[in-house]
Amino acid sequence: MWFNSGMDNSPAPEFQVVALIGKYQSAEAAEALGRLSAYLQKRGLTVLVDEETARVVGGVGGAQVLNYEEIGEQAELAVVVGGDGTMLNVARRLSAHTVPLVGVNQGRLGFLTDVGRENMLDSLGEILDGQYLRERRVLLEAEVLRDGACKMVTTALNDVVISRGETGRMIEFELVVDGEYIYSQRSDGMIVATPTGSTAYALSANGPLLHPRLAGMVLVPLCPHGLTYRPIALSHDSVVEITLVAPHDARIHFDGQAPFDARGGDVVRVRRSLQSVTLIHPADYSYFAVLREKLHWSASPSFS
Repeated sequence: MWFNSGMDNSPAPEFQVVALIGKYQSAEAAEALGRLSAYLQKRGLTVLVDEETARVVGGVGGAQVLNYEEIGEQAELAVVVGGDGTMLNVARRLSAHTVPLVGVNQGRLGFLTDVGRENMLDSLGEILDGQYLRERRVLLEAEVLRDGACKMVTTALNDVVISRGETGRMIEFELVVDGEYIYSQRSDGMIVATPTGSTAYALSANGPLLHPRLAGMVLVPLCPHGLTYRPIALSHDSVVEITLVAPHDARIHFDGQAPFDARGGDVVRVRRSLQSVTLIHPADYSYFAVLREKLHWSASPSFS
């Protein structure tokens, strides 16, 4: 089923066309992209690079420069060099295509970019040889309605966040789930997060951790004016509608990017997208190992 996210160890297809996409304005990313391009071409693979990356880093030797639409149509694998923010941007821009993504982290281990720069060539070689885990992550589809007309629509891998923006005061909104009125709330806003996004802003707002294989979403209030508003986990097919109560305006962010300024009376409608993102992990990848690393959990049990 389209919403079922999971891993498997099935034999890998052979990747012949690989796209390289890097963090913009990063000298470290430019160096890594050059090494990756040379390595891939040495293996006899076709290498693509997106226009924005090529423009910032001055081109990547031997790689074909294409736009995102062309990369989505031609690439069999995309290697994203940067951090989780870079991966989120790429995932959104390639969400209409089925290109699997592998992330090379330029700094510390990331939740989405789990290949370290120091061993990226070895890890990528193993992936190209078929030693990897394939994991599908679900997306959210969000639209903003104003007087019944759609003002914008986009997707998000992590979350959709309705916040007070720069007003410095709380906003008020009504929450409806699957056509049923839930409550009216005055707060700093609301986070609608996927299982992937449960380790992002939602975690900082005391939301629960959701395993990536879950097919639901979670609502996490931001500093509500009341002690009884708690996070709510919803099913995979729920439809969330958040209506801003006039005269309150708000700012909406999608994966922390692409902000949209909403007005009182606007409706933010969020549901699971029919699209999904495929992540490629090294064969020894462990979701719980990532949690231990990022959240500083104890490395081994103690029974003393």
